[in-house]
Amino acid sequence: MNILLYTLKAVAFALTDPYSVFFLVILSVFLYIQNRKTSAMQKMIIGEQINSPFELTISQLVMGILAGTFGSIIMSYFGVVFYQNSAIEILFLISIFLMAFNTRFICFSYSGAILGGLSIVNTIIASIYGTKEIQLFKFDITSLMTMIAVLHFVEGLLVITDGSRGTVPVFSKREDKIIGGFIMKRYWALPIALFIILNSNYTVNMGDVVQMPNWWPIIHSTIPSDIFKKAVVMLVPFYGVLGYSSVTFTKTKRAKVRESGLLIIVYSIVLFFLAQLCYINIYYKILVVLFAPLAHEGIIYLQRYGELNREPLYVSEDGMKVLEVAPDSPADHMEIKSGDSLMAINDTEIETEDDILEMISNTPGDIILKMEKTNGVIKEVVYKAADRKSRLGVVFVPKFIPKDKVVVKLKDNTFSEVLNKIKNKDKDGDK
Repeated sequence: MNILLYTLKAVAFALTDPYSVFFLVILSVFLYIQNRKTSAMQKMIIGEQINSPFELTISQLVMGILAGTFGSIIMSYFGVVFYQNSAIEILFLISIFLMAFNTRFICFSYSGAILGGLSIVNTIIASIYGTKEIQLFKFDITSLMTMIAVLHFVEGLLVITDGSRGTVPVFSKREDKIIGGFIMKRYWALPIALFIILNSNYTVNMGDVVQMPNWWPIIHSTIPSDIFKKAVVMLVPFYGVLGYSSVTFTKTKRAKVRESGLLIIVYSIVLFFLAQLCYINIYYKILVVLFAPLAHEGIIYLQRYGELNREPLYVSEDGMKVLEVAPDSPADHMEIKSGDSLMAINDTEIETEDDILEMISNTPGDIILKMEKTNGVIKEVVYKAADRKSRLGVVFVPKFIPKDKVVVKLKDNTFSEVLNKIKNKDKDGDK
């Protein structure tokens, strides 16, 4: 049986083993709770939910399983290996624990740096005092950082393909102008299969022990070659969570996730090549352990800097800018898109949202909407009287913020903060 089939078998075990399935169910409940907040916010701001919590959760699970399988295959061929008695499974638990302090700490760059740092300290202490290394903190830094690099490569692909799902439109204020934007937050549960070096008296309880080809591993591990030649390895499945959180006022949803995903992929490639230098000496190990979290923070800073210094994309200057369009709404059927501008209704120029409401409510019959598309082309569409039984399905960027709107500061990048703002607004409106 080749490496590919071994890896697929291990991932399949993670999807069928009762203990693994139970953990996946717990992750699914967590994802569903987060997605309920997302759908609630969409409904409060847009008037209807764009994505159901079930749809968002299923897509995260399916995409996560596919991504985990892909990442596991890559790591298997590279030869990412860990000692049986090491605490590599703690990596995934630390990530989930750190998320309680800040959602971005779910990233393996931070938990990996913690474990890598403990491994380096473990090695230094053992060399100074001439003692054996503590097996619990004995990690192959090359394998550890290669794994984190591969997971980030997978994360970048997930962000590009699925990161824009479940976005919520928000408003902010910049230089006395109201600007529109989007908040994005996605999590994916991944089954990850890792090679574990077994000790001599290990009893196989999960199936076949892997017989590796002569060319394996591809990466230059710091594990001694004589150990590799005698080693018996087994693929063991774990579950991890990848997360993406961002705010944009200067790009479309799709453009933002492409930018974020590509930055993550570049980061993963650089981290991968740095990890391959760890076999040279301990200084390269220290370098890559420091690079992992610091470079990740650099990506976050770079994107925030761009958001603060680029021109906002959604601003109502001439006419009213369309921020979001609800699917299957009259506006969607009229092919009104995010980024378009409503210039006039029945040849009457529009200045504020109040003008839109007044014109629509006081005009019988069909209404002609004059739209300026994102490419500058002027197009007239008909808002038929028969369609006016339901909402137009458009979120416009206002020129000023009335009391019933939600303003979000750039630093408010978590859904709970925005949801609390909306709930407080609703309570104030009921008084």
